[in-house]
Amino acid sequence: QVQLVESGGGLVQAGDSLRVSCAASGRTISSYNLGWFRQAPGKEREFVATISSSSTTTYYADSVKGRFTISRDNAKNTVYLLMNNLKPEDTAVYYCAARAYGRITTDEHEYSYWGQGTQVTVSS
Repeated sequence: QVQLVESGGGLVQAGDSLRVSCAASGRTISSYNLGWFRQAPGKEREFVATISSSSTTTYYADSVKGRFTISRDNAKNTVYLLMNNLKPEDTAVYYCAARAYGRITTDEHEYSYWGQGTQVTVSS
């Protein structure tokens, strides 16, 4: 089993930057595809970004492309999401997820392991 714990969320102002982290335990995730998703109040959870096991491939939602960067440190068993130029519409609970097998994907149903989420609030 893999346990994922997010951290680094908080309250920031529009235009600020924030980096959220997700540390894995239980087993090494160096061969896993990893993703970030978010859920705003009253909305469905949505894809944000994903990264392949070797970091050679990344995908981003159109709404964050050019502002967010996903990265990973396999030696630390950790995945990061750097968020620049934050907007009020980025306010949500951010979840990391891990997928042990298969190709990189933006489909949340393909991920087996999920963290508990970290709140990011962007004030205008």
